[in-house]
Amino acid sequence: MPSDQQTDAAAPRRPRLTPPIADVRRAVRAVLPPGTDPVRRVEGTDAQHADPDSGVSPDLPATQRELVLVALSGGADSLALAAATAFEAPRAGWRVGAVVVDHGLQPGSAEVAEAAAATARALGLDPVVVRRVEVASTGSASKGGPEASARDARYAALDAAAVETGAALVLLGHTLDDQAETVLLGLARGSGAASLSGMPARAGRYARPLLGIRRADTRQACFDAGLTPWDDPHNLDPAYARVRVRERVLPVLEAELGPGVAEALARTAEQLREDEAAFSEQIEEFIEEICEPAEAGIAISVGALAANPAALRQRIIRHVVGSEFGVSLSRAQTLEVARLVTDWHGQGPLDLPGGVLATRAGRHVVLSITGSTEILPHDH
Repeated sequence: MPSDQQTDAAAPRRPRLTPPIADVRRAVRAVLPPGTDPVRRVEGTDAQHADPDSGVSPDLPATQRELVLVALSGGADSLALAAATAFEAPRAGWRVGAVVVDHGLQPGSAEVAEAAAATARALGLDPVVVRRVEVASTGSASKGGPEASARDARYAALDAAAVETGAALVLLGHTLDDQAETVLLGLARGSGAASLSGMPARAGRYARPLLGIRRADTRQACFDAGLTPWDDPHNLDPAYARVRVRERVLPVLEAELGPGVAEALARTAEQLREDEAAFSEQIEEFIEEICEPAEAGIAISVGALAANPAALRQRIIRHVVGSEFGVSLSRAQTLEVARLVTDWHGQGPLDLPGGVLATRAGRHVVLSITGSTEILPHDH
């Protein structure tokens, strides 16, 4: 019979709990609260047998627990996220799996994807889904170029995997550095507060636990755990705007303005996102009072638009066009519609994206597809 010392020597060594590992685990724990524990939704579960620390019944079959998927590329960020989720998810009553998306953009991508999948399985993740996607080339007509095409293909694959596996949540490995880069890119495009607010921590089935974690810390967490991340050569290719921001712009800002620029940009994004959420809530309530149905569209009260500050007036216009027609207006287009209120001198209809027309009709600005300006009787 082996001695206790021999047994301990034969057991796999657990990684030492270092500050980077602890920080990533804490971030994951925050998006997997015991309050979402499916034990409460399983009929016949005896609450007396629940673990008071995790809220999870030890007798609950794993198949009855909710599934969280980690979007895993094999890079340091997603690998640290996968390792932390493998540790935290079972303690919060979740099963944990992974989705590996092979974009096929470079030789050997299939081998890289399979290596990431093998690492996920070694961490105890199950199921592990590998998806190969087709990404439009640089010369294609896809809006936003190959970066946008790759992103669209990736999210389509993640959505499909979540539906296929019944996953309730998909975790993405975006870090504080990614958030800072997103804010700078939005600033360069001049695309307004919505873009400067960066990536949300939670949107639908997606969550980004690491938006408060630096990229250097996820890499250190991997090394501390004995994991070897894959370094995507595209992350060093200056042909991509995000890489130029990462490798050139942010280092210059840090050197010239002092450390903490990335953190400041991330804080700015968080504050703007809070402002955006507050505005959106106010607008949702206000819309009911100032809008009326119109033939093939909607009519907005000119008086109500004129009585509000420019910032709110323009947000209302963008919100109505977006929610009613699924069209996103640029600032220039929004200002043109606003002039039907603030600078009205008989100008004709404005052609907006998606076949939408904006027309001044008496005391209303009418937004429609057909161009009809007839206002229907108010339904309340």
